[in-house]
Amino acid sequence: MPSYQAVLFDFFGTLTRPVQRGVAHVGTAELLGCPTDTLTEVLNRTYYERATGRLGDAEATLRWVCAQVGVHPTDHAVRAAVASRHRAVRADTWLRADAVPVLVALRQRGLHTGVISDCTHELPAFLPQLAVAPLLDVRVFSVQVGRCKPDPVLYLTACQRLGLTPADCLYVGDGGSQELTGAERAGMTAVRLAAPDLATHLVFNSDLDWRGPTLGTLGEVLTLVDGYVKAVGAGGPTG
Repeated sequence: MPSYQAVLFDFFGTLTRPVQRGVAHVGTAELLGCPTDTLTEVLNRTYYERATGRLGDAEATLRWVCAQVGVHPTDHAVRAAVASRHRAVRADTWLRADAVPVLVALRQRGLHTGVISDCTHELPAFLPQLAVAPLLDVRVFSVQVGRCKPDPVLYLTACQRLGLTPADCLYVGDGGSQELTGAERAGMTAVRLAAPDLATHLVFNSDLDWRGPTLGTLGEVLTLVDGYVKAVGAGGPTG
């Protein structure tokens, strides 16, 4: 039974409540001159292309999206739409009530904490404004690394920044992007957050065949960690 030195979290749907695109996204579509449904369909279809960051910055990425939609907005409209989309994604993002208490408790136990997130340009821009920001020792964003989960590069990047091995780390996520399978393949222990509210969460490429450990609430991470620490402190597992 391992004794962890770090707990790494997915962001959307794990440290946050379920995410769905809210009404604020209507304004982005209007600025670009296209129907909201059309923009949403293209955003869904091109998520992983955008989340790698390989299309350029937020403005270049949105221009590329416009080309997929078939609209040709002015430079001013694109800049306004980038700002509108930032506000819209931020408006969709609500931390779980236990996110801050869990992170505080983990750090009080001497554990490192961090986020590994598949995301587009908006999250790295607004995460520093959130209450969890000072409680995260490492932040790994797909849009900056150039890879998406389940690519091992994301997990190994977090380990490298912390100076730890994958075996030192527990990974917690809702299962989107086959992140749990990816964490295990990278050498981490992975557990799934299966909170009831995640039934409404916007998710791509889910770990549908996951049969590993499951948590009902984010707070159960503490029970899991404490159990491992106590077992190791008592001389480790037997048998």
